[in-house]
This record gives sequence, structure tokens and C-alpha cells, in this order.
Amino acid sequence: MTTREALAHVRRRDGVAVIELVGDLNAAAESALDEAWTAATSVRPDAVVLSFENSGYINSTGIALVVGLLASARLHRIPIRAYGLTDHYREIFEITRLADFMAIDTDEDSAVQGAGGDRDG
Repeated sequence: MTTREALAHVRRRDGVAVIELVGDLNAAAESALDEAWTAATSVRPDAVVLSFENSGYINSTGIALVVGLLASARLHRIPIRAYGLTDHYREIFEITRLADFMAIDTDEDSAVQGAGGDRDG
């Protein structure tokens, strides 16, 4: 299996920080994810939305990285939402109960609106 380097880009949308995950979520993604989290939360957002639209394979270490983000979010009282998960990974997030700690939406608009962003449109 070919792995794709993990990248994470942060952008803001009406008070919500959106972290776009690109590539595989595994041990090699830790640095990119940590840097993105720091950037996303440096100016306190209303919420953080994780985009999995362009992510590939997520292994157990990648799941652990997401758990770490959830722990930090909970500590700082920042809601997290996600979107773009394949049916397979959505099921894994439900089985592992990650879905109990973050809302999983179908698209970015739903995630941002659910987080309180785009209140006027």
C-alpha cells in the first residue's frame, strides 16, 4: 500500500477554524496535525471543523491523534465537528465512540452551520 504524506491546512470561516486533512492519518501525520491544531486554536475559534474529504487511510495511530485533538478540545471547551468521512471511517468513528464526542456532518456547510458559523447565510 502506498502512503500519502499527511498535510493539514487551516482556514477560518465565520469564527470557525476548518482543518483540511490531506493524505494518510498515521504516525507521520502527528507533526502536521499538531501544527494545524495550534494554528486553528491560536485565535480562539467558536469551534474546530475537521475535513476528512481529502484524507486517505486512517490507522489506529491516526485514530489516537484524533482522540488527542478531542482531549485538547474538551480541555479548552472548543467544540469539534467533522465531515467528509467515508462510510467505512464514519462507521469506525461510531464503533470507537469518537462520534460520541464530535458531531459528524455530511459537508462543510452543515459542519460550520452546526458549529454556529455562517449565522447569516
